[in-house]
Amino acid sequence: MKPAARAYHTFAFAWLAGKAAVLLINAVHFPRLRPQPLPADRPRVSILIPARDEAANLPHTLPGVLAQGANEVIVLDDGSRDNTAQIACQLGARVVRGQPLPPGWFGKPWACQQLSVLASGDLLIFTDADVAWHAGALGAVLHELEASGADLLSVQPRQSNRTIGERLLTPLVDAAVLSYFPYPVITLPQAAATIANGQVMAFRRGALERAGGYALVRRDLLEDTQLARRLKARGGRVASALGRDAIGVRMYRSYPDSVRGFSKNVLPIHLHSRPLLLLSAAAHLAVYTLPWLVNVPGARALRVLGLLERTAVAVIAGRRTPADLLEGLLGPATPLLALPVYLRAARRRVVWKGREYPQGEAKDERGPALSIRRASASGPKLKE
Repeated sequence: MKPAARAYHTFAFAWLAGKAAVLLINAVHFPRLRPQPLPADRPRVSILIPARDEAANLPHTLPGVLAQGANEVIVLDDGSRDNTAQIACQLGARVVRGQPLPPGWFGKPWACQQLSVLASGDLLIFTDADVAWHAGALGAVLHELEASGADLLSVQPRQSNRTIGERLLTPLVDAAVLSYFPYPVITLPQAAATIANGQVMAFRRGALERAGGYALVRRDLLEDTQLARRLKARGGRVASALGRDAIGVRMYRSYPDSVRGFSKNVLPIHLHSRPLLLLSAAAHLAVYTLPWLVNVPGARALRVLGLLERTAVAVIAGRRTPADLLEGLLGPATPLLALPVYLRAARRRVVWKGREYPQGEAKDERGPALSIRRASASGPKLKE
């Protein structure tokens, strides 16, 4: 075997072996939510939904949130260009119209910061408008939060992908967590050893206050993980769990939607490094696609292992329908289909929901901030 072929063979099998080891660890150790009744001695709970142009999602998700039994559910209409506010109001939620985006802030952190001020709960649960809460979900979150002793519990909702277009890229969300990050690492004290998913973030209010709240990540596109890391750096404890039967999500409805959605987060995930972004794209093409195109050393084994990996991710995440399992057959094409994501992510600016954000290292550009405190008659007021 020539040196170049030997180097490729070693790299590809080491890559797959490492990811298989992480998957095995997470299959054993990653917590799973199980629907639970609400405990009688629960703290006051606020479920908070930042919503921008979510008229298509709220009719499917908001009723489930309202049925959880939280003390309050607040939907913040973040300058929507559709009838998000009207739909949320008709469904029975308390709806607040958010203040305009100030200088120095990105959209979601600003919306969450406003919700923090409005909420009256001791436990603040931020959830995206496309996340579906099933019966017993709030009880499951409270149970896991108590069992873990965490100040922040984030949840990885179970994906609900219904079309081929959705299945091409969206399952990579699970793959990124389950095959690259061994869950026990999250218990280490180092802030970098932290993951979080902004689709569901349950904070103990005191811990969020002490950390400084969403003002800490006012200019972060990857605000969930960055806030979790900064909370841990300030002495907070962080945990995560798989949503399984309790919490699900349908993130994107098509392949183009997935490309647009993922492109806003891929560069921050790669430490704002475009060379690292390029290396990641090349590595995935080399390991998962190349063995199907060229008779590289160990090609047959690499093909089988690559297919099995994606199937294993689906099983661990709780996605076990025949369509979910057959989804693994798309694995060889995924690195090619992800190329538009990498290309868009390499641009200097990214557009998301009508707003344009710079792509690069987040800067601490100070802008107006709201303090995080329990809503009261003397507290800040937002137009409702």
